[in-house]
This record gives sequence, structure tokens and C-alpha cells, in this order.
Amino acid sequence: MQDAQGHIRQPVAHDSAVGHVSGTAKYIDDLAMPANTLELLIAQSPHAHARILDMDLDAVRAADGVVKVLSAQDIPGINDCSPLAGDDPVFAEDIVSYAGQSIFAIAATDMASARAALAHARINYEPLPAILTIDEAMAAGSFLGPAAVIETGMVDDALADSLHRLDGEIVIGGQEHFYLESQAAYAIAGEGNDIIVHCSTQHPSEIQHKIAETLGLANHDVTVITRRMGGGFGGKESQGNLPAIIAALAARLTGRPAKIIYDRDDDFRLTGKRHDFKIGYQVGFDQTGRINAVIFDQAMRCGMSWDLSEAIAARAMCHADNAYHIEHMRITSHRCKTHTQSNTAFRGFGGPQGMVGIERVIDAVAHHLGMDPLDVRKRNFYPHKLAAQHGTTPYGQQVHDCILQDIISELEHTSDYKKRRNEIEAFNADQGVIRRGIALTPVKFGISFNTSFLNQAGALIHIYSDGSVHLNHGGTEMGQGLNIKIAQIVAHEFQIPLRVVKITATSTGKVPNTSATAASSGTDLNGMAAQRAAQTLKQRMAEFLAQQAGIDPVQVSFADNQVIVGTDRRGFADAVRQCYLGRVSLSATGFYATPKIHWDKSRLAGRPFYYYAYGAACSEVAVDMLTGESRILRTDILHDVGKSLNPAIDIGQIEGGFVQGAGWLTTEELVWGEDGTLLTHAPSTYKIPACSDRPIIFNVRLFEQGENSEETIHRSKAVGEPPLMLGISVFLALSDAIGASADGAIYPALDAPATPERLLMRATALGESIG
Repeated sequence: MQDAQGHIRQPVAHDSAVGHVSGTAKYIDDLAMPANTLELLIAQSPHAHARILDMDLDAVRAADGVVKVLSAQDIPGINDCSPLAGDDPVFAEDIVSYAGQSIFAIAATDMASARAALAHARINYEPLPAILTIDEAMAAGSFLGPAAVIETGMVDDALADSLHRLDGEIVIGGQEHFYLESQAAYAIAGEGNDIIVHCSTQHPSEIQHKIAETLGLANHDVTVITRRMGGGFGGKESQGNLPAIIAALAARLTGRPAKIIYDRDDDFRLTGKRHDFKIGYQVGFDQTGRINAVIFDQAMRCGMSWDLSEAIAARAMCHADNAYHIEHMRITSHRCKTHTQSNTAFRGFGGPQGMVGIERVIDAVAHHLGMDPLDVRKRNFYPHKLAAQHGTTPYGQQVHDCILQDIISELEHTSDYKKRRNEIEAFNADQGVIRRGIALTPVKFGISFNTSFLNQAGALIHIYSDGSVHLNHGGTEMGQGLNIKIAQIVAHEFQIPLRVVKITATSTGKVPNTSATAASSGTDLNGMAAQRAAQTLKQRMAEFLAQQAGIDPVQVSFADNQVIVGTDRRGFADAVRQCYLGRVSLSATGFYATPKIHWDKSRLAGRPFYYYAYGAACSEVAVDMLTGESRILRTDILHDVGKSLNPAIDIGQIEGGFVQGAGWLTTEELVWGEDGTLLTHAPSTYKIPACSDRPIIFNVRLFEQGENSEETIHRSKAVGEPPLMLGISVFLALSDAIGASADGAIYPALDAPATPERLLMRATALGESIG
């Protein structure tokens, strides 16, 4: 780790960067395990919806290498792995509700034995009618709950009074998380009721609680440890509950260590994905492109249980406005229950789908009026933060920090947007096989958990007698650079070299009752908690050293790896040693709860977000009209991270988020068969972006004037999720290119993902329509 003492605002490398590229960073499957460790395999339902008539597992139990077979009857507590609603069994008992659902698990001496034993199971099913798609669920009235509505203004009157009106719909596909490390857990039974579980999770406290609930134990009996994940993206917020519970159950019942590592196919089949949406819209607007009213109907495929769909739906609704101040707006959310995997959190948590809906509307309005879509966007932005009056969102939060005008103005200039749009129009006029398109789109993304009580965090810091610092906090590291940022914050507070601060694994035994590392709030929450713990220790040291010197504590300061006591300077380690000998406590906790936020779940109104993060992207694409193949030629991004804690980490997050968002809307397509079986369950059938899919020219800059108007940690802003939505610019650039094939006569109305097949079919249909 670097020996810098500038600490914050420095481009410091990820603490595990060398470990990542050298293969020495330890993940769950890399941990040294005893020779008697059991390997676990989950048996999955072959049916999307069926009744279990009888199940005979005696031959499985008798198979070579099998030590234990686990089913619902073996659970001493509650048979549930859901995060909230209690509607997702660990093992199905009477009814199976999706193809791939967990039926039982085999604990064997090795995976080969477990897989061989699986074939001996004898289960008789009675197939039942299955509802698989949004359309089928809407037709059948299959919902997890009643429709939710957010409404502001006089929507119907404003729509009726508008000079122009349009309606349409867009279908937005889901997305597989495809973290490099699959779901993984390793459990060890200790003495008495003790269970220790190492797992790849974004939410150690939830895993702790769910294991205790399933095993009939108290939370204090279960310790969950997470050093790092090989990616998460939301897919390890609740989906890690099932494997961790099964590993803990096996360890508890056999007394032997037990591990479960999903292979890629099983991971695809067992876990939920990003929700796919079907969004219908009606929009009213004037001749200048100013939008008067919008009605959205958001239908989302939730799958067989609630999981986190209620909160995801709320965030999708809260981002249906994106950057635009629309005074008359109604958003209705339909949470469709289907016999498919229970969809779950994914980077953006519903926000991206909501944003795609309004960006489609903006594009359609611009096409109808013959205007540049960017001009329509600018006409509808929320008022600038310096404006005399600020806009209010449909859910009642005032937007007082909008800086999109500044970001868009700068990006429009640095990307040569106007010049390039003119060049692209001239290029497309030649009627060649290749058509190009361009789009410049904004992002306004709310930061905080919609569920207010989750906006809290804790940290623990020890200073040892040699001056070295042990840091622990409730956040989890999944490659995003959270740990290095927290270490920078602590090193900066003590003014000591970064190498002195030891980053340690997240543990429920050190920091209790933590929230998931999600909602882009990991650094906001845990950074503030760690800073407060460090400040507590500094105050203790200052009071003791001042007393020894006969001066006021305000005359004690920390700088350059030293503690300055009046006119005397001593090394930080020497000062620590002196405090230790003086019996000063050198261990402290810190706690932080986000202020100002509130949310009325029953009315879907309040201030759910502490602040907004802003950004914009300009993307240019090319489409081969004979094959539908496309390339991103160039992308320019300008993104607001406030006062960056670590520019290198932040730029990396922006680049990765953009590529993941572009992948969601272009190459990543989930396909289920008519029987409800997921057909795209491996890299051979599901395409995430490769290095060759990134923009040929890729310019990413941080907005230099950015500064959080709220008192966040060193006035920084969250960066985990907002950049994903910059990928919307690619989708709309593809729409622009396809529209050129119809000479602008017909709006393309492209659905996502814009795969080569979909692009080709849509371009062909447009050509036939004007032919």
C-alpha cells in the first residue's frame, strides 16, 4: 500500500490491486479448508410451476461419498431465505415456483460424488399452469400486491390541454449480474451453538440473521465474515442468503466444515436478475418541446416472491423523472408475480429502468417536433441550484442542488456534439450500409436507501501500542474500492502514512447490525462512521497529552505522522505509546446516521434521498444495416462525484458502470423457454461486454467544480451506481442510427437490449414501412 500522507483526493491504487492481478487475493474458494470439509450441491426443480407429489431420496443418501442429504424436514427453525417477506423457502416443500428452485441439497466428500448422487433422486411432480412473462401476468392479474401510484399536479387536465400528445411503450430486458466469483459460502460449526460463516455477500448482517432464524439460534451464535467479493452488483445483497444458510445447516447437522460454490450454470438458474420492465407512456407537450404532463405505467417482472421488489419499484418510480421537472406526472407500478427466478437488486436498483422510460419519451417528443433531442432535454431540466426557485419531484423532494446545466454545457463543448451531429447527418445522407448515431443524455440519481432506517453505519478502530491502526467497518468490499477510501479517510484524520492503517475483513462480530453495501452509500455511511471513531481517539489522546503537558487540548494537533503538543513534536507511534502507558483507551467505535431523510412508504412521498449525483455522457455509434452489428465509436463522460476522495477509484467506477450499463441495453439478453427454463445460463449464450466492446475512443473526466452541498464525508458524492445510467446514451445513439435508415420519417421505438438481431429486425421493419 502507498506511503502517501496526502491521503484524500489522491489517486491511490486499490488496496488489493496487486492481489487481483497476481492471483494472491483470497476469495472463499481460496481459503485453506480442513480435509474433512463437505461440498454442497443444490438439487433444482425442472418445472416452473408444479406440485411435489412425493420425494424419495433414500438412494441419494446411500450413494458413494454422500454424508448428508438436506431437505425442508431438516430445518430446525424457519424454512425461509427471503430478505423481508417470508415468501422464499430454502427448500421447496409442496409447490415449486420456478425452474431452478432449490428442492434439497447434497453434502458429499467431493463435488463429483454429489453430482453422481443427484441422479438417484426420485421425485414425482404434478405440473401446474405457469405464468412466465409480464404480459401473461398482467392478463391474469398475477401481482405480488396492489398497484402503487405516485402522482403530482393535475395530470389528466394538463395532458388534455397539451398542444401535442404522444403515446407508446418500451420493453426493457433484465440483466444477469455475472460477478466473476459466483455465490459462495463456507461454514464451520464451533463449540455449543457457534457457527462461523465466511461468505461472498454484500450484507453480512442479513446472512447472520437468516442463518440464526433458519437454525433456531440467536444472532449472537452466528458470526459472518466477508473479506472481499469477486463482484456483487446487487446480486449478493439478498441472493447469498440461500447458499450461506445451506452451508451453515450442513455444518450444524454434521459437525464438519461445509462449503458451497455455485458453478456458473447453477448461479444463473438459481438466482434473480435485474427486473425486466414494460413501460407504457402518454405525454403532452408544446411546440418548443416543453413537457406539460406524463403518465407512466411501469410493469415489472418480479418473479416468484417479493425479494426486494417493493423497494426497487419505488426507486424506479422515483427516477421516472430523471433530470426533468415535469409538474404534472403520474407513475403507476405493477409488481408482476411470475413463475421465474425472484428478481432482485442490481446496480441502480430500479432507477435505470425508470430513467430509460423518460429518456424514450424525450426522444419521441424531439422526433415528433423535428428537434435535436438535446435541446428538448435542456428545455425540461430541473432549475439550476442558483435559480430563484427550485423544482420539486413527483414524490415531493425539492431538487436544490441541480448542476446539470453546467455539466451539459461543458460536455457539449468538449465532445464537439453539435459539429459531430452535423457530420453524422451528412454521413448518413449518403445511404451507405453503415449508419451512425449520436446521443447526449443526463443522469440525476438519488443517493440513500429508500428505506430510511437502513441509512446507518458503524466502524471500529484500534490503535495498537506500536502506533499501527486496525480498521474495521460495516461495509463490504466487492472490488469497488470502498476499503481503500475508508483507509484514506482514517489515515487523513490521524495524519499518518496509509500503510499504517490495516484494512480487515468485515465481521458481524466486530460491527453489528450493519446495512447492505448498496444504494451507492458505502463510503457515505461507513466513511463518516470511521471518521467519527478516529475523531474520538484523537480527542482522547489530545486530552491526555495536554494534561501531561499542562496545556489546553486545543493546543494538540496531528500532522506529518506526528502529534504536536504545544511546542513539542513527537512521532505518532511515540504519542500512542505514551497514551497506552497512561492507561488511555485506544479503541473506539463510530456511528453515523444520514440526516434529513424521511419516506412515507404508504404515500410514496417524502425526502428519500440525501442528495443527487449528476453526470452526462455523449456516445456515438455505428450500425451495419446488413447484419445489425454495432460498435461504440466514441464516448465522452463528465461526471459529478463532488470532491473526489480518490480520483483513480472514481474514474474506474465510472468507466465500469458505463460499460455495464451499455451491456445491459445492447448485448445482454435473457431468454426463457416456453416451459420456464432459463436458456441463457452460461457465457456461451449470454454475452457480457468484452474489452473489444468498450468505446474505441473513451474520454472520462470528473466535473472539477463538483462539491456536495450536503455535509457528506469531505463533501464527496457516491459513484457506485449513477455511472451505469450513462450507458443509456449508447442505446439512444443506436436508436438515432436506426432512425436514419428511415430518413427520420418514423420514430424507431427500439426495445432493449438492442442486440444485432433486434437492430436488424427494427431497421428492416422501418424500411418496409416507408417502402
